[in-house]
Amino acid sequence: MAARPTLPEHDAALIEGFADHLAFERHLAETTVEAYRRDLRQLATSLARMRRDLVSARLDDLRRFLAQLTTLGYARASIARRVAAIRTFYRWAHARGSVPSDPAGLLGRPKVTSRLPVVLRVREAEALVEAPGGAPPDLAGIERGVLLRDRAILELLYGSGLRVSEVAGLTLDRIDLGRGRVRVMGKGSRERDVPFGEHARAALAGWIRGGRRTMTTDASGDALFLNRRGGPIGPRDIRRLVGAYGETALSGRRVTPHTLRHSFATHLLEGGADIRAVQELLGHASVATTQRYTHVSRTRLFEAYERSHPRA
Repeated sequence: MAARPTLPEHDAALIEGFADHLAFERHLAETTVEAYRRDLRQLATSLARMRRDLVSARLDDLRRFLAQLTTLGYARASIARRVAAIRTFYRWAHARGSVPSDPAGLLGRPKVTSRLPVVLRVREAEALVEAPGGAPPDLAGIERGVLLRDRAILELLYGSGLRVSEVAGLTLDRIDLGRGRVRVMGKGSRERDVPFGEHARAALAGWIRGGRRTMTTDASGDALFLNRRGGPIGPRDIRRLVGAYGETALSGRRVTPHTLRHSFATHLLEGGADIRAVQELLGHASVATTQRYTHVSRTRLFEAYERSHPRA
């Protein structure tokens, strides 16, 4: 079996420099930075097999790499993300003089079919957020704390439409129970104030005043939500708990934190909210990103017509 080519040191250094640029200058999410790093390491490994590196790569080499991915059965969306990573990397590297030219400038991007977001019905969303129950008084210690925490997280995800990374990054000082507001640090280090309703307020109050103290350790700091070890909860933990409650409350249906975010936006629009207001609440830089939820609402409209009209 052929030995796997070793990543050249200067390629590895370039990739890490680019990752630092994304994290500390562009303030992208950790998951995004890691995805770009992984994509570029995959490219560099492929180039090494062609006896090239990131500095000497030509447009044909990049196209050959993408053609290999197609042959291996990669989805168009996956290839499109790698094209975005490569184009962004070479634009950065050329601007700082690390490569003599930008070979990715003419790199085409595969067309990706836009899929409508998965959205829960109102009753389904309510069943999901209420799945942890009310934490019975006879339940003590960490198990009671976990139930109170889970209810607060689910209510906040659906009641405010926050991203999973935003919920995981919340600190105690960013929650205003009196006003029903949470201050969020979103993508690109953009801060925004987002309201939450009475259900989320009650759940957050129960967690902060009752559950959190049962789980606090020296590692807790000022993190709003804690894991079972008392440290700040991570996005992966939140995805896991949302998925678990979806399994039980919605008969095995696959649910993610983003499903609740999609549902939040769609239910607002169906209730008559202005699209610009929804854009602000979601923290979208462009209203075009928010507009896909109007397509979901129209789909619901057509479904209602077909169910209700005698001549449908």
